Amino acid sequence: MSSDLAEGLLAEPKRPSGMVPTDISNPNYFHKVVDCQWACPAHTPVPEYIRLIAEGRYDDAYMINWKSNVFPGVLGRTCDRPCEPACRRGRVEEEPVAICRLKRVTADNKSDIRARLPKPAAQKNGKRIALIGAGPASLTVARDLLPLGYHVTIYDSDPFAGGMMRTQIPKFRLPERVLDEECNYILDLKPETRFGEKIDSLKKLLAENYDAIFVGCGAPRGRDLQIPGRDEAKANIHIGIDWLSSVSFGHIEKIGKRVIVLGGGNTAMDCCRTSRRLGGEDVKVVVRSGFEEMKASPWEKEDAMHEGIPIHNFLVPKEFTHKNGKLTGVTFEKVKAEYDAKSRRNLVPSGEPEVHYECDDVLVAVGQENAFPWIERDIGIEFDKWDMPKVDPLTMQSSNPKIFFGGDAAFGPKNIIWAVAHGHEAAVSIELFCNGKDTKTNRPDPLVNLMSQKMGIHEWSYDNDVSQDLRYKVPHAPTEVTLRNVKVEVELGFDKELGFKEAQRCLNCDIQTVFERNLCIECDACVDICPMDCITFTQNDPEPVLRTHLTAPAPDVTQDLYVSDILKTKRVMVKDEDVCLHCGLCAERCPTGAWDMKKFYLETAQASSCAKR
Repeated sequence: MSSDLAEGLLAEPKRPSGMVPTDISNPNYFHKVVDCQWACPAHTPVPEYIRLIAEGRYDDAYMINWKSNVFPGVLGRTCDRPCEPACRRGRVEEEPVAICRLKRVTADNKSDIRARLPKPAAQKNGKRIALIGAGPASLTVARDLLPLGYHVTIYDSDPFAGGMMRTQIPKFRLPERVLDEECNYILDLKPETRFGEKIDSLKKLLAENYDAIFVGCGAPRGRDLQIPGRDEAKANIHIGIDWLSSVSFGHIEKIGKRVIVLGGGNTAMDCCRTSRRLGGEDVKVVVRSGFEEMKASPWEKEDAMHEGIPIHNFLVPKEFTHKNGKLTGVTFEKVKAEYDAKSRRNLVPSGEPEVHYECDDVLVAVGQENAFPWIERDIGIEFDKWDMPKVDPLTMQSSNPKIFFGGDAAFGPKNIIWAVAHGHEAAVSIELFCNGKDTKTNRPDPLVNLMSQKMGIHEWSYDNDVSQDLRYKVPHAPTEVTLRNVKVEVELGFDKELGFKEAQRCLNCDIQTVFERNLCIECDACVDICPMDCITFTQNDPEPVLRTHLTAPAPDVTQDLYVSDILKTKRVMVKDEDVCLHCGLCAERCPTGAWDMKKFYLETAQASSCAKR
């Protein structure tokens, strides 16, 4: 027998061309299916804490949040909610689960959880870390490193911790008591605080021989608008974020009756709503883009309009008008949107007459930018063409290996939850770096569990009776009360009853349908009972073809297909993860137990995980 023939007889039979079986041991597979957790930058286990809310276990739900996102009470009021557009509930009806507001439920209804928090390290490890800025990114780094024995020094020019959470978010959205409580959980770990001390030279700080430095100073400079009349009327033209900071610290207590806010982001919404509380009677928001293209969150725009603040779109400011050195108004050019062959939008003059709005004050909220004049260019940090430091998005490490960045200081303005995620990753990197390990190749894996929920032959430990309720509205305090005082919180949050009802809308996307092909007899009972037609037994094919052959074609390539190995009939089982509701009917109906419902739990690695590798 020839060697070629022998090799051919001994070789594995060739698999028919088509998709390979899904590797559900890969932590990212089911993580991606839990869309809300996957979309959250800090990867908070959302369905787990929502179930705990439904059980009335608020302390446990809060602690799951606190370990992951650090500021549940703050984020339950202010988060930009990247999880909610990803929510699977939004695929079967218009509104997703109110994930953000449920986070607040855990904070509002918990008991005293301080006994469950980490304690200051009994012994220091000899490593000294400097944190520049006391905002969410730096506080996250401090929280992760202090229990490990690091000596952490936090520098901030403001007298209190919180950063932009304190200076740029109005108290009617985020009460001071909530911020103080969650900042103090971290300060109770005993960092050295150098508040009221501004860093004006990174080279000088490097000379103090810290083992690592984290830059989490935010994007502290608001963009100005240099158009005719800016200098002449400067006394009544204010940069939005600076003005909000002055209001926060009590330096500004009033504004003119007629106010124009320029800009379409969340800062603009905070400026206009704050103006209404400080004496503004005629407050307008003017935006160069269309209403749908505004960067402000939809709920921020709704809240502003609910308070009687109109939003005027497609108007570009051309001139600040003034008389005898006093601002009199703003002249705008009307524009319209045109799109080129690549669907890129351009704003061009509409040809309509200019518009002039009279006003007493203008708040400029047209964006924020980083300012690093205090970082010398000869200390080994490379900067890009936008004068931003080059930062590794995985390790948060700059080209100077001792210096790390996070939050807005790393990649420009984003939001609190991104800053928290950066802080966790930077803390991991600092722990590795200070122990002489490579910050990329030694990163710890997440904690992952996949556990069957089966309690009997056809009984499971979770409730899969999906609520048919639509999303519940968050109660608001009456405007006749809230518009009188800048410190009165507008949103009242869900009480326990509403929190329970909203929690019932969660589809338990972390309870995964797991298929065991060796138990399958291909009776198609699961196909018959599936309410979403997401299960198909078919001939295997390459993915683009296979997606068209399913009972319900699966065009959304951003979500995976769950494909089994070859069955006895040479077919494969294919489940479309995009439309599966995780209802468990397939597992209840299956006569052989080939389908099981398993709870997937993923907890991202933090600095404390490094020692466990």
